[in-house]
Amino acid sequence: MKNTEQTGVFLYKHPELIPDPLDYNELYSYLKGVANVSNIWSYNDFPWNEENIIKKIETHNLNRLIIAGMMAGTVKTLFSKVMAMTGKDPDNVTIVSFNDYGLSLTNDMDRAKALLACAVSDIPFEIVAIADDSPVNPATLVIGGGIAGIQASLEIANGNSLVYLVEKTGTIGGKMATFDKTFPTLDCAACILTPKMVEVNQNPNIRLMSYCEVIEVNGTPGNFNVVVRQKARKVNVATCIGCGTCAEKCPAQAPSEFDAGTTMRKAIYIPFPQAVPNKYLIDAESCIYIKNGKCKACVKACPVPDCINLDEQDQDITINVGNIIVATGYKPFEASRMEQFGYGKFKNVLNSLEFERLLNASGPTGGNIQYRSQDKKGNWIFNNESGKPEKIAIIHCVGSRDKNYNKYCSRVCCMYSLKFSHLVLEKLPEAEVFEYFIDMRAFGKGYEEFYERIKEEGVSMIRGKTAKVEEKGGKLLLRGEDILQGTLIANYVDMVVLSIGLEPGEDNLKLSKMLGIPVTECGWFEEANYNVDPTGTFRGGISMAGACQGPKDIPDSVAQGSAAAARVIQSILRGKVSNGLSTISLSAVESRIKELTLIQ
Repeated sequence: MKNTEQTGVFLYKHPELIPDPLDYNELYSYLKGVANVSNIWSYNDFPWNEENIIKKIETHNLNRLIIAGMMAGTVKTLFSKVMAMTGKDPDNVTIVSFNDYGLSLTNDMDRAKALLACAVSDIPFEIVAIADDSPVNPATLVIGGGIAGIQASLEIANGNSLVYLVEKTGTIGGKMATFDKTFPTLDCAACILTPKMVEVNQNPNIRLMSYCEVIEVNGTPGNFNVVVRQKARKVNVATCIGCGTCAEKCPAQAPSEFDAGTTMRKAIYIPFPQAVPNKYLIDAESCIYIKNGKCKACVKACPVPDCINLDEQDQDITINVGNIIVATGYKPFEASRMEQFGYGKFKNVLNSLEFERLLNASGPTGGNIQYRSQDKKGNWIFNNESGKPEKIAIIHCVGSRDKNYNKYCSRVCCMYSLKFSHLVLEKLPEAEVFEYFIDMRAFGKGYEEFYERIKEEGVSMIRGKTAKVEEKGGKLLLRGEDILQGTLIANYVDMVVLSIGLEPGEDNLKLSKMLGIPVTECGWFEEANYNVDPTGTFRGGISMAGACQGPKDIPDSVAQGSAAAARVIQSILRGKVSNGLSTISLSAVESRIKELTLIQ
């Protein structure tokens, strides 16, 4: 262990992090009672600059520095440099970033104190923070039926353990089910996903609970009691034969969620042709009978007696499980929030999910790229009678990398935008395609090669921010910059596609409170340790997978689904599960530190 007799602790509060939940005065008082801490300074004691820090090091002959706080790593360079300037070893600067341990929105002072005690004693927190175990129920709950949840469910079920897969919509598949191709291989998304969906439905160890929502979680790790609300489908899944007669007779329409609102569906519907379960359900918000008590056209048309019950009510079901995997995915950024791009105002400004459906062979136009037009009822939809665009612009980073909206990179936007360009030229070989991007972030396997391939296909790559989209003379006018040419530019096009970013799911905060797992400042679920435990949480028996933790692509989501499943299978084989780091007391950590210190 390093000599800690001349250790100085600097308590750092990031100026842009609001709110910061920790009480730094309390941490200051705690450190005053910790052995081997010679000096303590808070963020507001003096201006943190080279001159002042050098004075503190020299005046108190400090051999070792600990910088603790939210995002403390942002100032490590300053302190390492100052240590070198004073002739001390810059490696003796220790960083304690509370946000790496789930404290970014959690006022857990005991955990913060435990981290400080470990840093002072030069003992990794992971060595002393060892939670007790509890017996585990071998059944598992997976919340979310996207690709990550599907992968996790199949892995566990194929290990011969029971899985409850809860999905709040009428079908599993998630966002991936709406995609045409995957990047960078341009494989058919449905060809990859739908076999897994069918396997879920046929696996005897999976209890598929579609159109359901988790509303309450009680119990302890290894023995959770979960209340699941089965929303009324008003169609009997066991007896429905999926003939479609009911939808043919239904007079009510609503925008299709699966098609991102680019076409209309009936009030009684199957989300999409390959949906699992492939059964009809009723949208209560658009059903005429449910709204005013008149109609029942679907009931009269249905050839199966008592299959449709328009008066069916929601019911709550309680299940008992030992582990929970959260795989609730993300929600797309609402493009209309960025008014300068004209989404919702100009009919041929599309978001990327709408364009994805327009490109898809199973979409509203059979994969043909057409203008948006109004149907007889005034709904703006896509059909094959409205003409084809000749010039298409794709704008990157809409809602991402922007302090006014989301500061983070959404990771997938660059690559799916490049995919769009390829598919446009495949379907409209004479079209002109423009990519307006800030930076090209081709980070994955084969991604950089895909970027180079798209450039060679003749796509115009324009680096710089787009300022505004206007409508003039029936065309869309893009105003922006080309930083490589050092010029302001204006370009007339027929269609604009906004590459919207990824945001935390709308249920994250509710689930966070229900499950007892924290979320980050941005709203993503917080992992136990981003580097070494990216699927774990501080709550025992609860793991996460996929884009609920942060933006990620399909391969990473699948990998996390398998990783979370491996954790669950391990606990089932052991017959016990960890109670989690959140159960470890400060006194237990301090006691363990003393034991290890004596050994050393």
